[in-house]
Amino acid sequence: MDDQQFRQLLDYFSYSWEGYRRVREGVKKRINRHMQQLRCRNIDEYFLYLDRDEEVRQQCECLMTVSVSRFFRDRLLWKIIEDQVVPNIIKDNRKKVKFWFAGCACGEEVYSFKILWESMRGRFNRMPELEMWATDMNPVYLRRAQDGIYSLSSLKEVPQELREIYFIHNGEEGLFRIAPSLKKGVLWKVHNLLFRLGEFNFQIIFLRNSILTYYKDELKQAAFRKVIDSLAQGGFLIIGSHEKLPIESKDLAPFSGQTYIFRKIGK
Repeated sequence: MDDQQFRQLLDYFSYSWEGYRRVREGVKKRINRHMQQLRCRNIDEYFLYLDRDEEVRQQCECLMTVSVSRFFRDRLLWKIIEDQVVPNIIKDNRKKVKFWFAGCACGEEVYSFKILWESMRGRFNRMPELEMWATDMNPVYLRRAQDGIYSLSSLKEVPQELREIYFIHNGEEGLFRIAPSLKKGVLWKVHNLLFRLGEFNFQIIFLRNSILTYYKDELKQAAFRKVIDSLAQGGFLIIGSHEKLPIESKDLAPFSGQTYIFRKIGK
């Protein structure tokens, strides 16, 4: 599959060339293997499969997903979450809070937040009950996230003292398993962001490096509105540091002078 054919596939799903440009070679290899499994001789035969077989289409969409992450990616963001975002949520004296990790891939961001949350317990008299929703359209990524096994390279920004508490050597060189305690309170769900989750009033929604990077504008805007509808008044939306909101929203105000943290303001 050359770049021109790959662009055809992106157009078929309304995905963005700019979003996939740097990661396209790995995606193209996965699609080529899929075409070989289906015995497709060319891209036109592959499109026929996608048109007539919903299961094949879903398989292709999953193969198009990208998982490039590590624990505590973007340290400035995590510092703001620790010093400002979480304290703002806790001071409202809620008994329970709900957070959504939309497009969680293999779970590094989910567990990063759980580590941060647990490490903050000593700073507050009472911490609310925590409910975390972690969703992704790729069931393979979700299984990896639930298994919680990671390479040493993905832990490079985790301080040594936290590694010793929350990671267990997996018996294989360079692999570590997440501590079982971090899995408590996490609800994993296969979910496509083009559809509503059906859960609402989240105090934080992480929407980093997913639809805002990989979708074209028409899909991006529709999916984004569904996500924002699930955010509670006063809740926080966190996007990728190089991403922009796809629409102007009077409901969202930049937080702490950052271009990738927003708070949903009351009407």
